[in-house]
Amino acid sequence: MPSTMPMRIDSDADRPRLAPHVRLTFDRARRGYALLTPETVTLLNDTGAAILELCDGERTVGEILTELRDRYNRVADDEVRLFLSGLLARRRLEVSRG
Repeated sequence: MPSTMPMRIDSDADRPRLAPHVRLTFDRARRGYALLTPETVTLLNDTGAAILELCDGERTVGEILTELRDRYNRVADDEVRLFLSGLLARRRLEVSRG
């Protein structure tokens, strides 16, 4: 049965977290971060890993964006939301709606 859950991050009040079957880890062999699921390994760049490290289910999207702005000179809010929405659509993230 297809999900009726929206597959986009629309609100700054949404609280994203990794899905229970997903793990973020540093892969020493590849010298980079990876997102692990039972069937896949997704290699991440440093920016993607920084975003996902903040997705703890406690922080809102707005708080995540603020934290990223504090760390980096330029943060494209729309690109962060698009990244999160893509992971949500592939069921790598879950979101508590704000």
